[in-house]
Amino acid sequence: MAQNNSVDAPVAQPAVAGPKADYGDVHREFHALVSGSAVYDLSLRAKISLTGEDRVRWLNGMVTNNVRDLEPGRGVYAFLLNPQGHILGDLYAYNRGESLLVDTDQSQVEKILAVFDKYIIMDDVELANVGDQLTAVGIAGPKSRETLQAAGFEVPDLKPLQFVETTWRDVGVTLIRGDNPQVELFELFLAPGNNDRVFEALSKVGARPVGTAALDLLRIAAGIPRYGVDIRERDLPQETEQERALNFSKGCYVGQEIVERIRSRGQVRRKFTGFAIEGKLPAVGSKIQVEGKDVGEITSASSLPVAGGERLLALGYIRREAATPGKLVEAGGSAASVANLPFTEIFR
Repeated sequence: MAQNNSVDAPVAQPAVAGPKADYGDVHREFHALVSGSAVYDLSLRAKISLTGEDRVRWLNGMVTNNVRDLEPGRGVYAFLLNPQGHILGDLYAYNRGESLLVDTDQSQVEKILAVFDKYIIMDDVELANVGDQLTAVGIAGPKSRETLQAAGFEVPDLKPLQFVETTWRDVGVTLIRGDNPQVELFELFLAPGNNDRVFEALSKVGARPVGTAALDLLRIAAGIPRYGVDIRERDLPQETEQERALNFSKGCYVGQEIVERIRSRGQVRRKFTGFAIEGKLPAVGSKIQVEGKDVGEITSASSLPVAGGERLLALGYIRREAATPGKLVEAGGSAASVANLPFTEIFR
């Protein structure tokens, strides 16, 4: 297909062999994510298929969001908790009609499968790790839709976490719209043997290949916590500020009593938020202090390329009484100020 002149000019075609840290220029890769279109490998995302008559009822009783009322072609983001309400993992659950599909990071899949298996007792539910059958390519940026169309994909008007099954050049693809409100993005689930073909087709019509370093900058700018980095097993759901993962009217699930107790009492002591840094970028794990007293900690920090230079930004937890936007604090010896998430100015 002829190149669509409204998308970025083609870039050199790299060999695709799993996610890379970068493709030589993290700044340009980040710029493509927020102002153009960028393609990236998602093969480190795991896929778990759930089948059986009880799959919907059972998964609804396992996670924090509403799977029971999830229509075919839709997905939700959710936490998996232990009975004490602490977060064991995070995941996306999609209703594919005859099955449910759980999408999570590869680093979490063994623990999630073990927890799932523990709670299947007399239920008609079968689990299958289908990562060898299904992988994914992502594309993000304000020009991502037209880049997909330039490569020959039909892109209907999808809501966040809505998906369609489609065919592209005889390749079966599940096209999902992502849920990052700051930048339009799509994920394409497909057989691993077709991963390179789709990746290269998108890069040929203007999507810049980007690595995990630029994607992490995007995550920080959007204020999205990552499990294992910003969300740990000791954290409680409401501390993470991820209300999108919670449903308070769905009924019982593992850990629900603690989540409801927190909701009824009105708040938790800590909250996940952002920090604008002046001076040296604090290390992950650095304490946040006010008048010499520890009030929180940094969980992610990075220097983001912006017009006219760099911005030092961080994510972390802080006690709620100190969480007023604009409040001056100290983080790892550097001056910092509390900031609302996301860092919307990065996306202007």
